[in-house]
Amino acid sequence: MYAPDHLRRKEVRDVMYRSNSSLDLIYTEHPSGNGLRREYGSHGSIDVIGGTSDRLPAMVHNYSSVSTPDKQPGLGRADRLAEVLASDHADGPPPRSSVSPKPRLKLNKLWGGAAPVLSRQPLDDGALPSTVPEEVKRKQFAHYDCQSLMANLSYAAEIRGALLSRRRNTTTGASAASLLATRGLPPGEDAVPDTGDGRSNELLESCPFFRNELGGEEERCISLCSRTARGAIPGQYGGWHRPRAAYGFSVLEFPPGHTHWRQGCPFARSLAPLPVESQDLGALYYRNYFYTQPHQNWFGMEENLGPVAISIKKERVELRRGGGDALAPASQLAWHYRVIVRTAELLTIRGSVLEDALPIVKPSNNSATYNTKDVLEYIAPEIQLSCLRLGITNSGAEEQLLRLDEQCVTRHYKVGVMYCKSGQSTEEEMYNNQEAGPAFVEFLQMLGQTVRLKDFDKYKAGLDNRTDSTGLYSVYTTYQGCEIMFHVSTMLPYTPNNRQQLLRKRHIGNDIVTIVFQEPGAAPFTPRNIRSQFQHVFVVVRVIDPCTENTHYSIAVSRAKEVPLFGPPIKDGAVYPKGDAFTELLLSKVINGENAAIQSPKFSTMATRTRQEYLKDLAKNYVTATTVETGQKFSIFSSLLMKSGNNSNSSTVIPRLDNCTNDVLVRGALCFHVQVQDEGAGGNLLDCIMGVSADSIVLIEDSSRQIVLVLPTNTLLGWVVSGGWSRVYYHRGESVRVRGAPEALLRRLASVAPPHAHNLHEITLERGQAAQLGFHVQPDGLVTAVEGGGCAARAGVRRGARLLEVCRAAVVALHHDQLVDLLKTSDPVTVTVTFASSARCGCEVGAEEWAAPGRADAQQQRARRHDRTDRHLPATL
Repeated sequence: MYAPDHLRRKEVRDVMYRSNSSLDLIYTEHPSGNGLRREYGSHGSIDVIGGTSDRLPAMVHNYSSVSTPDKQPGLGRADRLAEVLASDHADGPPPRSSVSPKPRLKLNKLWGGAAPVLSRQPLDDGALPSTVPEEVKRKQFAHYDCQSLMANLSYAAEIRGALLSRRRNTTTGASAASLLATRGLPPGEDAVPDTGDGRSNELLESCPFFRNELGGEEERCISLCSRTARGAIPGQYGGWHRPRAAYGFSVLEFPPGHTHWRQGCPFARSLAPLPVESQDLGALYYRNYFYTQPHQNWFGMEENLGPVAISIKKERVELRRGGGDALAPASQLAWHYRVIVRTAELLTIRGSVLEDALPIVKPSNNSATYNTKDVLEYIAPEIQLSCLRLGITNSGAEEQLLRLDEQCVTRHYKVGVMYCKSGQSTEEEMYNNQEAGPAFVEFLQMLGQTVRLKDFDKYKAGLDNRTDSTGLYSVYTTYQGCEIMFHVSTMLPYTPNNRQQLLRKRHIGNDIVTIVFQEPGAAPFTPRNIRSQFQHVFVVVRVIDPCTENTHYSIAVSRAKEVPLFGPPIKDGAVYPKGDAFTELLLSKVINGENAAIQSPKFSTMATRTRQEYLKDLAKNYVTATTVETGQKFSIFSSLLMKSGNNSNSSTVIPRLDNCTNDVLVRGALCFHVQVQDEGAGGNLLDCIMGVSADSIVLIEDSSRQIVLVLPTNTLLGWVVSGGWSRVYYHRGESVRVRGAPEALLRRLASVAPPHAHNLHEITLERGQAAQLGFHVQPDGLVTAVEGGGCAARAGVRRGARLLEVCRAAVVALHHDQLVDLLKTSDPVTVTVTFASSARCGCEVGAEEWAAPGRADAQQQRARRHDRTDRHLPATL
């Protein structure tokens, strides 16, 4: 198995002490099956890990930062570039008065930010010139995952030169706070230092360069629903938690019969543990669809983007039509191309495009003839195709691409555990606790299994399983398919008369996430007492009534300010009883904490360096002399065709699609640039990327690169179009208001929506001489009965319909009393009704959660309040 010289694995004894902060790829066989893992140990500096070679530019990439919420949409390209080079917030939407006085370099918008992408329909200024009209370019490219939606090659190429000459200060994590306390500002910091967030409690003190999560932080909600009907949700300085439905969400395209939503309704308030928050499962795209299958790889050094690697595969697919067109065939065969475009940065374009969607391509009727030039010009016009050379066909290139794509995919986590006795607070005091007290032992037993290290054959996180040099025992556990090894301070070797306890700090000081266990009476923890450049997240746990039947724990989190807020959320003022529920919360918190931390500049810089070297190696050592111009239409090498074992596709003639922009249901996500009305922020406008696949709809905020809404397509109820805006209804009547690309977006929604979910119109119910409208309705708007001959029946309302709007007021934002009052007193009554599937699910909200009088598109009505016990009874109208 090939590896560049400077990346080749050293002896086992050397690799054992590699930091888990290092994302360098280690070449070794492993039971996980992919021969790739991150190794762990004791390197103490990013400069040691990354090397100082000029061939490794220190490019900082942070796609988790959040810009200020009052940024106006439609910034010019020059303004965006200036904002990229000056932005400084990564902790969520800050209050307007909290903008840093001297922002530092951060690459939070490297892959697009608010900049228009050539493939997408922008809301503001024009894009770069191209031979293909802007309104045609890339609109039919179906993205495989959320990361691909965020990739923007043109913007990355534009700012790459400015960023290559800048180097990020490497004093990060707890060392930044510690250095400020002892020596003043770290080298390269602003003249006005970060002072922390000012949030403290008995567990945590506010600390410079860190943000504290003390409990009660809100979940992001941009929809009009019972929660936002009262008005804007109070903002949090530390940011917003992602929506519950977004946990574990990454892939947008699934084969027929498969879905992301296997666990039922994603909006249910279930007691089941949430999935791991953010893992790039789209990185498995090459493994699942290209590896060992016939395809082409193209490598090169692009003038603006640096080293690039492109994989392309042609295959036949069956397209199923949506949109309710009875005259169109239910399905049709077509050719499409799967494509991966990789650059030195960490966002990769992955997806597919129909051959018939390419504007100038000539159709082909076999799987061996590739229109490579036309495909790449359509998907990646920013790349100069003359720099590309066809990759060699041996397995070495494929193995290299696997390692490259799955560089940041890990199921192994190592977590430090420090023991803080009553009255203690400093690092030295905690490291010098030689033995564990009863409360700490009880906590460790709840946390995982105590294992004997000698001959331990599972993930050992750099601990010695041969000679007991790192202690006799440790704590190990598994959670949601992840292996976690804890570096417990009292289980690591203790050195008498050594206050620093380097044998302990060598491991815990190089962990990204550290649990600090506090006995009752311990002083509040602060990261400024820790000296480590790798410890970025501290989860502080304090025991209450230890070693009793009433043992409880309180929890708080301190994270470096570059690390985005991560879940699961902590309840305000909550204490958790000892048991499985608290263990699951804690394990989720440490896994999500490391996943969030590796998005910060320090660790993404390290990953980017490694990625760039792999790409350079591919462009230098794995290419032939064939160029795109000479090799765009030729049969793939016979060895690849023989490997597939099936060459029958080449004789199958497939007719060209007459109009592939109409309602053809490609399974990946088509991308739209839209503006969204953020109901949780008082109606502010957000620039968002909207992806609509056959399985899911996702909205990603342009500035923060965070998911703000995700929903299954089978929960769509319909949409109402008015004045350039579209209000999309889903689930039980919740809605989101968007504008931008209206015709293409509505056509795509129609193709993926369930039966009877479509463009909706108002129905007028005329009372006439009758006092009743002639139907029964539940508080959530579900019609349970319709009287024959009544005005409702005459207007087309029937049992099982759902009222979405009444007199242009959203039903989901109304009390039951208000809904009944509107229906009984208004004349005429206008309603917007959907007949899409509206079966009740297990996420019905309790009576106490129904909103106060809410906003509506046109009017609001204030009704008298009745006893709450009547709210769930159907009203006869």
